[in-house]
Amino acid sequence: MRVLVTGGSGFLGAWIMRRLLARGIDCVAFDLHAKRQLLHALAPERAASVQWRTGDIAQADDVTRALDGCDAVIHLAGILTPDCAANPVRGAQINLIGTLNIFDAARAAGLKRVLYASSAGVFGPDDGATPHPQTHYGAFKLACEGSARAYWNDHRIASVGFRPLVVYGAGRETGSSAAPSLACRAAARGERYTMPFTGSTGFVFADDVAAAYEAALLRDIEGAHAFTLAGEIASVASVIDRISAIVPDASIDAAGAPLPIATAFPHDPALDRLLPGLPHTSLDEGLRQTVAFYRHAFQTQ
Repeated sequence: MRVLVTGGSGFLGAWIMRRLLARGIDCVAFDLHAKRQLLHALAPERAASVQWRTGDIAQADDVTRALDGCDAVIHLAGILTPDCAANPVRGAQINLIGTLNIFDAARAAGLKRVLYASSAGVFGPDDGATPHPQTHYGAFKLACEGSARAYWNDHRIASVGFRPLVVYGAGRETGSSAAPSLACRAAARGERYTMPFTGSTGFVFADDVAAAYEAALLRDIEGAHAFTLAGEIASVASVIDRISAIVPDASIDAAGAPLPIATAFPHDPALDRLLPGLPHTSLDEGLRQTVAFYRHAFQTQ
């Protein structure tokens, strides 16, 4: 199997390709620029086997060329909340039109399914069951979910979209919710860091999200599905305490408003039926692994 991973230069793309490469699956990474550093850090023995193709997800011809010769696609390419807020039109071109380009290219190539990145940003601050986005980013992701259902209804292209909350782990260094990873990096380097939000939210370890995509890739799927990956609900203060338990001299604090996303999410039994046995890394263990990665990286610089 050869899998196209759009947004391959990004944090989550590297974690997913790490899992696929370990399974012997060929990977093709697609992005505006080929940035290999994180993948080489996560999968040093196999990263060189990845084929890189560059282009713009918002350009249909680029997407078609990227998908050539691939048997499956995991679509992660997009820009995050701050960039969508700064330029909503460009945000729609990348996050929504880019997703439509993927589905159209998959249809033309005869692929039967698409795996893609949605977001817990489809929810507002008060309800984790009924989508009600408060940001352009969340609105575009919700539109992608609706379009995925339309592609199933119109063309029988199956899909799974995952809505992770705050994803943390080695390499998560951009976006409004990168703070847990940046706090781990600062602690490992002996630097001070202020997390830019407070309150409580769900924290999900990167490898757990990668495992969900891997599992969906390897299952036969019908229909259009969107699943929330909430991880472990915890307060920012608790995250700081746990990092301090790992690095006793860490200098981490927090300021700012809570994230505009709900903090309680009903469990969807359909996820267990479709993808049983997904891993759930504890917050303590995920933070420990993230600090260890940055300690090693800092010591070997």
